Amino acid sequence: MEEREFGRSGQHASVIGLGTWQLGADWGDVDDKDAHEVLEAAAESGVTFFDTADVYGDGRSEQTIAAFLLGRPDLHVLVATKMGRRLDQIPENYVLDNFRAWNDRSRRNLGVDRIDLVQLHCPPTSVYSSDEVYDALDTLVEEGRIAAYGVSVETCDEALTAIARPNVASVQIILNPFRMKPLREVLPAAQRAGVGIIARVPLASGLLSGKYTKDTVFAANDHRSYNRHGEAFDQGETFSGVDFATGVEAAAEFAALAPEGFTPAQLALAWVVQQPGVTTVIPGARSADQAHANAAVAKLPALSQDTLDAIRDLYERRIKEQVESRW
Repeated sequence: MEEREFGRSGQHASVIGLGTWQLGADWGDVDDKDAHEVLEAAAESGVTFFDTADVYGDGRSEQTIAAFLLGRPDLHVLVATKMGRRLDQIPENYVLDNFRAWNDRSRRNLGVDRIDLVQLHCPPTSVYSSDEVYDALDTLVEEGRIAAYGVSVETCDEALTAIARPNVASVQIILNPFRMKPLREVLPAAQRAGVGIIARVPLASGLLSGKYTKDTVFAANDHRSYNRHGEAFDQGETFSGVDFATGVEAAAEFAALAPEGFTPAQLALAWVVQQPGVTTVIPGARSADQAHANAAVAKLPALSQDTLDAIRDLYERRIKEQVESRW
């Protein structure tokens, strides 16, 4: 599989990565066997980038990755985790002592002395502008705890603030055919600065798979049930902030645009991969079949300009008004 570089850090990631939120919590139940099979399927398909966080299942996702990689010493996988959401979301909690404590826990969970990439996990907006925060992150690098650091953001403005910092290696941001605003300024700015872009929520929480109807019911412990209006965390993380009924209708139109040989989900991933400036896209998977299908996108042909134009038109007509003013 093609690998792309995080310019500032010199690290590389497969263009299709794996998001492992599903292997921890908030997407219904995924047992240990299924989680292992997802990781195995991704790895055997050429995926070399796993994205996790210390709060996914209170560390379960990190521990699952560690157990898998322990049994596969032949693999070279860049593992990125996140930190910052173990305490109340106030800027005062983003300090070096907490960073060290969170980092110690993640290193234990992952079974490593040094973590490849650590990202701030969508902190309060003012954190992205704090000199003290970046000084603390630089200290983690100097101490050998982490190889590089980045940020995960909710808004384009937050991304641009972080990109301006000289040692930020990556920005993780929601990017998909229902969330196009980052294409205007964020991706070009990242390219100029040599900052990697990790595209998350590429299927709009599954909407873009085309499998859901207005009557679809999700498990009570699935964020697609309990966070549709931002009750638990930022609304943009669930269905990309799009109203579910609107999203289902637009997703049906999107599915009809899939070229021969593409599923709707693969069309969405291919669209992301084709955007200049994207380093890796991190779809999640609940089964080995989904992991294989996601990785297969790397071998599909490029989308035609007609298809790209039709996707843009759908966004402009059905989605843009709901999301661009907020994120």
